Amino acid sequence: MSSSNFFKHLTLTSSYGFSILSRRFIHPPLTLLFTNIYPKRQPLIPTKISLRFSNCYTSVTEPQSSTLLSPYLSVRIRCRNDIAICIESIFPELEDVDVCISQAADSIGLKEIPSYEVKAGEQYDWIKKTQESFDPIEVTKGLWIVPEWKTPPDVQATNIILNPGLAFGTGEHPTTRLCLLLLQRLIKGGEHFLDYGTGSGILAIAALKFGASLSVGVDIDPIAITSARQNAALNNIGPEKLQLHLVSGNTSSPLIDEHKYVEKQTSCEKVVESEQEKYDVVIANILLNPLLELADDIISHAKPGAAIGLSGILSEQLPYIMDRYSPLLDDISVSEMDDWACLSGRKKTILTGG
Repeated sequence: MSSSNFFKHLTLTSSYGFSILSRRFIHPPLTLLFTNIYPKRQPLIPTKISLRFSNCYTSVTEPQSSTLLSPYLSVRIRCRNDIAICIESIFPELEDVDVCISQAADSIGLKEIPSYEVKAGEQYDWIKKTQESFDPIEVTKGLWIVPEWKTPPDVQATNIILNPGLAFGTGEHPTTRLCLLLLQRLIKGGEHFLDYGTGSGILAIAALKFGASLSVGVDIDPIAITSARQNAALNNIGPEKLQLHLVSGNTSSPLIDEHKYVEKQTSCEKVVESEQEKYDVVIANILLNPLLELADDIISHAKPGAAIGLSGILSEQLPYIMDRYSPLLDDISVSEMDDWACLSGRKKTILTGG
């Protein structure tokens, strides 16, 4: 049984999509496709799932405030111990939980419906609860990620003020930390930086705070672009310093022709094509399969000799990335944290093929 696939289908049947895993509160969007409950059992991520480039979030409409303040049903689903202790999912008060879980089980060919408990909950302010779960994070000495609603513990430090909203990138995940530490080493001053799959914009903002002269963030999720723009404003960074572009969700060609527009309900700017060989530093903190499929495109936006960072992968997935990027990069090195990895190197001046 794949508990991650079960959870993916379960949240598609729930109108809330709020979930708790191992007692850690998270608040994904309504139709969250959570593919990494136990990622060690998934060396490859399915390529057909329409995800933004960074872990797990889809392009969806944000929940209404009335939904977030409604009574609810808390459902605890028991899993095999070697996969996950339990899954807790939140449903609207009138949702037919039996049908939802049955459909989720059927959708992945589960022979037996897992046992579960249902409890009624009172009206709850989920946004407040979510905010309470985030505290300032010290990535390294002198570098803090501070939620908008918290006071920076060290006002003299480099403080990245963040309201993650529905986009990935709170600074808590090891891959985000690995990328921040890599950026801190790479940025010397005046660089042009490309954040390939920007999410909350945390890396693009950090690059500017470290001394880059320009950051460009691209993403296929309009919610991520909106979140990144808001976070840039929280850090007093204007569009002349941090440019944000909504790009095509076609994984074979993520950066599409200039002057084309997409019709979205958000106020995202037009989709533009990123210039080739423009950037001094490029980081893609996304997922394994996109990193493999989009390798040539990721590399194409870097200048010859530019620094490249690749993350969003487990340590055990490194051989796939190493094999794909070795023809494209020199001076490859790897940093790891809590079973997650970040590979970095320099774009080869003369590429040997891919």
